[in-house]
Amino acid sequence: MQQLDKLIVIIGPTAVGKTALSIHLAKRFNGEIISGDSMQIYRGMDIGTAKIKQDEMEGIPHHLLDIKEPHQSFSAAEFQDIVRRKIKEITERGALPIIVGGTGLYIQSVIYDYRFSDKGGDEAFRLKLEEKAEKIGKAALYEELLKVDPEAAKKIHPNNVRRVIRALEVFQTTGRKMSEYLEKQESKQLYDVALIGLTMDRELLYSRINARVDQMMKEGLLQEVESLWQRGIREGQAVQAIGYKELFAYLAGECTLEEAVDQLKQNSRRYAKRQLTWFRNKLPVDWFDVTDEKRRTEKIKEISDFLAGKLRLK
Repeated sequence: MQQLDKLIVIIGPTAVGKTALSIHLAKRFNGEIISGDSMQIYRGMDIGTAKIKQDEMEGIPHHLLDIKEPHQSFSAAEFQDIVRRKIKEITERGALPIIVGGTGLYIQSVIYDYRFSDKGGDEAFRLKLEEKAEKIGKAALYEELLKVDPEAAKKIHPNNVRRVIRALEVFQTTGRKMSEYLEKQESKQLYDVALIGLTMDRELLYSRINARVDQMMKEGLLQEVESLWQRGIREGQAVQAIGYKELFAYLAGECTLEEAVDQLKQNSRRYAKRQLTWFRNKLPVDWFDVTDEKRRTEKIKEISDFLAGKLRLK
């Protein structure tokens, strides 16, 4: 029987404390960290994506940061391909790969035998739908998806235009519904994987999220967003990220700065809630509550010891 490569995945909502845990584990188990965040891949988008700073890395190699320009697109299929190659490279160096991040579908696509459509996308069709969304609105496009694939529509937020378009594109190019396609995915794990989830009391988490947004503003988030705006990057996948779209609305004169920051906090809290729900429903996670900040060091050691046993690590 083939021995599977070992892999640690740390998931959890934004601001829960994944970075500190990942550094501790990388030090203890000779690890290298792979970002599992779909927005930290973009150069010049550091503050709003809570990208780890150089001095916080403590010498630990980090991968999949700053590999794309903000105007470029990025998909789960591309992430799957790059990360699987990184896992192989890191393992061959005798180190332990540790994925850290909160984009659920991306994580799922890596650790399971998850196959994306053999047919490529239909760029002309996609552009047509993007133009349609601009003219008739997101809601009307979502109604189209409800007609052709109600099951897929149930799992996609009406405002997530990119995923609505992708589901319609799959139907257009393959003749199959996205929901049917996903049902046939293999559930076999490709790695000897330990999925660690961090959670905490909701009120404390929301308080930490609000404080993080305030800190981001102090560190120059507005200036970071203005830089993208001045470069003419007004549309596309990257600037739909939380932290950017709200401040773009301010720069476009659609709201005050105070309103934009309040919206940013609210959207971040809602995203954290959706992340937790998704992870609990979709992945076999070992959850650890990190609410008690006074016991944080103790909790990190508990998780570390748990992993040593689970993955038979030295």
